[in-house]
Amino acid sequence: MKKRSPYIFDVDESGFQAQVIDASNQGLMLVDFWADWCSPCISLAPALERVIEEYDGAIRLAKVEVDDNMRLAGHYRLRGFPTVILFHDGKELGRFSGARPGHWIHDWIIEHTGSPRH
Repeated sequence: MKKRSPYIFDVDESGFQAQVIDASNQGLMLVDFWADWCSPCISLAPALERVIEEYDGAIRLAKVEVDDNMRLAGHYRLRGFPTVILFHDGKELGRFSGARPGHWIHDWIIEHTGSPRH
């Protein structure tokens, strides 16, 4: 089994403020709101992981399992899954829903940050 990138981690409601919002002051943070029962969530995961690996620490990925963190999903008014939200300096820069290919995710990150591909 392939080892998970050190830039990808699981987070729940209790750690979200410190591990995502506060941490976004040091760099870009993507949050993947997903569920085990969600087929698009499962198909999006490898593309997100490849993008995170290519950025080599410039962007970190927090994974939130929504069934265990419904209040957090409600707080961000999520309507469907997967939903990915990009945070920087404690603020939401953008979001998308549904499965997307890696090249689309790269372009979306550039669009919301102005940063070229790494």
